[in-house]
Amino acid sequence: MAPHPPLPPPIAAQLNHLLAYSPLPFKVEQIWSGCRNGRYSDRFTLLIPFCLDYIKWDVIFSAYHPSAVPDFIFSAEDVDFNPLLEAHEKEAGANGLAVASPLVDWNYKDPSRLLNLVCHLRDSYVSYQKKKAEQVDDERMRFEISTVLARKGTEIFVASFPDRDEVKFTIPIPDLEFNKLVTPCPWKQEQKIYLQASFVVAKGYTTTAPVPRLKLVSTQDLKPFLNVDDIKLIPWSDEMCMLTYLSDLEVKLNDQVVEAVAGVAKRRRFIEALSPFFGRPLEADPVFCRRASVLGISGVFTFLVHFSIPLQFPTKQPTLKLESVQHFNLNGLPIVSSPINDYPWSPRWDNTEMAERIYDFLVDECLNFKKYCSEKIPATQ
Repeated sequence: MAPHPPLPPPIAAQLNHLLAYSPLPFKVEQIWSGCRNGRYSDRFTLLIPFCLDYIKWDVIFSAYHPSAVPDFIFSAEDVDFNPLLEAHEKEAGANGLAVASPLVDWNYKDPSRLLNLVCHLRDSYVSYQKKKAEQVDDERMRFEISTVLARKGTEIFVASFPDRDEVKFTIPIPDLEFNKLVTPCPWKQEQKIYLQASFVVAKGYTTTAPVPRLKLVSTQDLKPFLNVDDIKLIPWSDEMCMLTYLSDLEVKLNDQVVEAVAGVAKRRRFIEALSPFFGRPLEADPVFCRRASVLGISGVFTFLVHFSIPLQFPTKQPTLKLESVQHFNLNGLPIVSSPINDYPWSPRWDNTEMAERIYDFLVDECLNFKKYCSEKIPATQ
């Protein structure tokens, strides 16, 4: 595919500011020109984060009039979502300028205006989806919606089909201040855990209350500290509602966070215990203590030992990899062993014994690795 023509400088400045300074992870899917042989591109597809997924909006500028306000094409499924039309109607009516302000105050010389406009439209989309949810014809769902939507940051998405409505809640779990729990804090943005609850509501009369599909989701950068995929969710029972479920879940997650903080300390003590046997680590993860590398020497053979320490440590043992500093493949890369997990291990040992057992194991294993490296070199030629 041929590269797209560049955006005119005023439009490029708007898009670059949006991607650089947005508090939300907006993405650009494609950029193209409205003219077949246009010198400049003037439109792009923007991926809008919403309800732990993305919706697609086309942003339409004019390369011939880059100072003009952009137009938007929303998803075909959201045919009733007309925030720009509503804004113009309010502006023409009873002075509804608060709603229309991102359009009325458009100034192409200010690179922040597109970001302000997109965030404003996204807020309108959140309200639009809430109104759709309130129209779902199910008494139980109306109760859940009226109680859960009061929680700050909750988003809801409704997909309608001929025989059913699918209602998806995304609910942030409050009071988990990860940025204060991990020091030094490695994150620029606030880390969150969300409960995603999806209800399938059959249209027509039914005596069965919908049971949600439940899933925990976290921000990506949180996984080195706490992997929510490893957390077993509380089973849903018939007498539950979302508020009672969330209350129990918050207690469970607080316990998991306490364990995660303790896990960092356990991994740090293990890395410190390597020093008497291997010497000071050449490098180590100073925040989550998930990785460490030490130098090994056996006669004239010198190699590195890379430790990958799991979140479940010490129940689950570290994975080792050996890397020669003397043997290289034809691409000039050091020869590295396969992951090693078949060495003596017990979570009941103290850190000193763990490190000593690994050292004793590597006394023999490094000889096997040296032989492997010597055999590997001619095989790659």
